[in-house]
Amino acid sequence: MAEDFLHRAKARFTDAQAALKRGDYPDVVRYSQECVELSLKACLRVVGVEYPRVHDVGDIFEYHKDSFPKWFREKIPQMRQVSRDLSQKRGPSVYGIEGEGKTASELFTKTDAEEALQNTEKVYRISQKFFNEYYQQKPEDQKPHINRRTTSKKR
Repeated sequence: MAEDFLHRAKARFTDAQAALKRGDYPDVVRYSQECVELSLKACLRVVGVEYPRVHDVGDIFEYHKDSFPKWFREKIPQMRQVSRDLSQKRGPSVYGIEGEGKTASELFTKTDAEEALQNTEKVYRISQKFFNEYYQQKPEDQKPHINRRTTSKKR
């Protein structure tokens, strides 16, 4: 599952980059949030933590930080903040603020989109690094096996 989550997170990051190029700033925020959510859930999956079915799982890392290496623990506050920020913007990035009559396109600027994408890239790269290091250090017989439809690789 973790590998699939990271695969999908990368796809969301690519979608966010494309949305930025076409000037669709609310979609950059939305896709960025999805990338961060999937990236963080992948990390929790790797260490066997069952996470709640919510968009912001950043706080879960505080309860399980000892499951992660020191370099990763040092990044948790930053990743929690990014997750919280983007999760709060997720709804408005899709629907706007209907009660105020504001569309999503009126709410998010190019600067907002660029900041979201930069923060998302950091979280995704941290998650990818953790995933790669974790599986390089585990003996093959202790690695969980994940069947992917597109490949016979097991991870």
